[in-house]
Amino acid sequence: MAKATDTSGTTPVPQRLLAAATRLFAENGYDRTSVQEIVEAAGVTKGALYHYFGSKEDLLQEVYARVLRLQQERLDAFAGADAPIEQRLREAAADVVVTTIDNLDDAAIFFRSMHQLSPEKNKQVRAERRRYHERFRALIEEGQAAGVFSTATPADLVVDYHFGSVHHLSTWYRPDGPLTQQQVADHLADLLLRALRP
Repeated sequence: MAKATDTSGTTPVPQRLLAAATRLFAENGYDRTSVQEIVEAAGVTKGALYHYFGSKEDLLQEVYARVLRLQQERLDAFAGADAPIEQRLREAAADVVVTTIDNLDDAAIFFRSMHQLSPEKNKQVRAERRRYHERFRALIEEGQAAGVFSTATPADLVVDYHFGSVHHLSTWYRPDGPLTQQQVADHLADLLLRALRP
């Protein structure tokens, strides 16, 4: 579901460029989208794109990085909350599903095109994702250390299990399907907690 692009000038130029790039990458693919098409869709010049992003590859990286930044901020808030570990983990597990569905184009583009990033940019993105996964894993380990969660399955494997489901959302989730995004989030979070039950 591609997002509309605002070319009226009310939206800041970087956001207009990102919205145009996201829509075009989703519709045509990263490699079949030209810089010229992006700037025309955003209603700006090539100079504006290069001022804010430097390259089409930088736009691709930012499409994913902005979602990951949002998810990291929200995970940090859940992890640091004054609530029982089961509640914090469940809320974090459901939130990553909801925020991924809210940004389904971004996730689909990224997983389809990540291999086209330079080795250095790929390494940066992987490091950011690893930081997120490590923070999520720390919640599981906290619950395991407290005896609230089972230690039968290693925390790393539990994380991979949950995020495998999250990363595949763009291949099957449809807004007009039988489940709302919150229902999907609740089901996946419940599956995760059932897997950790002592």
